[in-house]
Amino acid sequence: MTRDKIPATGWLMKLGIAVLCLMTSGCQPDESPFKAENEALKKQIAKQESLLNSLQDGNKVMQQQIDLLNQELRDAKQATEAAKEATGRLNEQLDEQLAQTKRMRADIQRTAAAQASQNLKIDEKGAQFDTLPRSLGAVAKVVEGALSRNGYQLKVAITTDQKAVYVTERKVSHPTSLEVAGFRNQYLVSLQALPGNVTRLGVKAEFEKVAQGGRILSVSAEETTEIERRLIGEINRALDAPGKT
Repeated sequence: MTRDKIPATGWLMKLGIAVLCLMTSGCQPDESPFKAENEALKKQIAKQESLLNSLQDGNKVMQQQIDLLNQELRDAKQATEAAKEATGRLNEQLDEQLAQTKRMRADIQRTAAAQASQNLKIDEKGAQFDTLPRSLGAVAKVVEGALSRNGYQLKVAITTDQKAVYVTERKVSHPTSLEVAGFRNQYLVSLQALPGNVTRLGVKAEFEKVAQGGRILSVSAEETTEIERRLIGEINRALDAPGKT
């Protein structure tokens, strides 16, 4: 009986070892598919992280560009405002210089006119005179208007606060026919302010008669005086007209 039990025990041991091996092998899963999937997920996560990092870097660069543009815009705005202020100051300075230049020009003209009037030697010998109860400025305007209405152009016109001198171009009046003599004339008119808002008027004419062929005829002193008195009379009538002061 002892020999019959030994084989049975050995068989049972072998069977137990076999069952244990099967149980052990059955508890260990096959890790190959999970490992591959895990690796794939790791790679995908790595790619996403790389893409995210790239986007973040791109956003940083973009923000830097935006900040730079904003700074340039601020600088440009400040430069524009500064240019406007500078332009405004320059315009003010230019206006002031122009006004000063005008004042200086007016002063120079007044000074030159005064010096010219003082230095101008007027030959009033033989001239006709009248004293007018009007200011020099009012008489000067009337004189200029009277000469212009009668076709006389001014060759010289000098006016100051105290004096005025007018010299006309020589005016030639042609004969109305070949048998009637014409004349030519040139006026010298002087004005001087007197106390009491009074003006002294002097008129001198260089009157000549012209015959056919341009021959100059003799003119009497009475005829010249008549020409001078005519202008004085027209000036008086203009001053007496309504609205004249």
